[in-house]
Amino acid sequence: MQHNTLNYDKDIENLIFRLVSHLNSDYAFSKRSVATMLLQEDEEIWELVKQNDGSNYNEIRAMINEFKKNTSESVLYQISRTQQEESKKILQKVMTVDKNSGSKLAKIVNKLTINPITGIPLLLLVLYYGFYQFVGVFGAGTMVDFIETNIFDEMINPYINQFVNGLIPWKVVSDLFVNDYGIITLGIKYAIAIVLPVVGCFFLMFSIIEDSGYLPRISMLMDRVFKKIGLNGRAVIPMTLGFGCDTMATMVSRTLETKRERVISTFLLALAIPCSAQLGVILALLSGKPMAMAVWLVFMVLIFMLIGYLTSKVIPGEKAGFYMELPPLRMPKLSNVLKKTYVRMYWYFKEVLPLFILASVLIWVGNITGLFEVLVRYTVPVVNMIGLPDKTAEIFLFGFFRRDFGAAGLFDMQSSGVLNGRQLVVAAATLTLFVPCVAQFTMMIKERGWKTALAMCAFIFPFAFAAGYLLNKVLVLWGINLG
Repeated sequence: MQHNTLNYDKDIENLIFRLVSHLNSDYAFSKRSVATMLLQEDEEIWELVKQNDGSNYNEIRAMINEFKKNTSESVLYQISRTQQEESKKILQKVMTVDKNSGSKLAKIVNKLTINPITGIPLLLLVLYYGFYQFVGVFGAGTMVDFIETNIFDEMINPYINQFVNGLIPWKVVSDLFVNDYGIITLGIKYAIAIVLPVVGCFFLMFSIIEDSGYLPRISMLMDRVFKKIGLNGRAVIPMTLGFGCDTMATMVSRTLETKRERVISTFLLALAIPCSAQLGVILALLSGKPMAMAVWLVFMVLIFMLIGYLTSKVIPGEKAGFYMELPPLRMPKLSNVLKKTYVRMYWYFKEVLPLFILASVLIWVGNITGLFEVLVRYTVPVVNMIGLPDKTAEIFLFGFFRRDFGAAGLFDMQSSGVLNGRQLVVAAATLTLFVPCVAQFTMMIKERGWKTALAMCAFIFPFAFAAGYLLNKVLVLWGINLG
């Protein structure tokens, strides 16, 4: 069988030859392939080389770093460009393309989506109708209200409370399953009635955008903005995924080109990007108060840009270039959209339900031991400091287990009329900035290491309350109550 070797630029070929000469161990594939993947910063290959050729590891790393310093163009880009050109040559040999094919309308829409003058207004329309109206108003408003109020509050919870309390005469035991913080009446209710409809709507909309080919065009539009915070347009993908699930997005951040970008994106995901469940609940909370929604949105964008900018100045490392092939725009295929939505909902719900149940159990243990009451008492002065009532102390304790769990509790408080408009915005902003959930923190450790993950959380916790305090003071000083 004949194997064709892909030839790169002369300087890259010389470097590959030198790298191959330093790879003394046997690998499952050719040493040339190993060297090429080292140049593309494949972390798994780097770890494999470190294990098998540890004596030459530092020298290999030094050779690649020296080469990158002396080249004006990204090595990854040069390799990817050559591979793409070769792929096109192969395709031309086996495919025939009708030059007259393709909708004229699709071509016009394509130009409109990538031109900043028309692309940004189109993006705002997608965000407004696709996420605010569909996910926020319909998913987190209409659907959540129906499932929570009509099904759980009026049908399931009263029956379950009566049944379990009658079956188990010991209140301390029945409280584990029902009443205020029970597994069924709180944990499962939050997961099914509040989280599931929002997650389902978000993933459905995200799958439509993804299958249409619009996502890479968003990357192009946002590249110039993201460069201000040490990232590039490619980072739009993990950031957008973060609005679905920050845990999954943290894992996807490994696709970014440099370590610097991966650290910055992980930090911003943990700090300023709410997951779909949390975002949906916040949209539902603020959807009836447009001014409150605007204040929350502007505040979060400012925090995102400011912290991103400062982080990019603090973290050393090379800046990555941006290049991305644009797939053709197309009508989303229903079967693809439904399949992607189902798989993501299944994965997310499988992860979130056990954690919500665990949170209910921990709250139950905290109640019977008195620990929960002590923690609430110590948290009350902190929430009072940012202008919130005592009751919100419980919400932030919920947020320790999962931020969306805390957001669901905030939704319950707003439904009972405990918070005014200003307090609602401050609580929503602070909770959005709050420490990442257990699953995301675990992924941060896996991707970035213990020290980096702990350092990020050590900054995020006090910063969230400091930002909430500042926001509350500004709103009070300017006399803005927001309804």
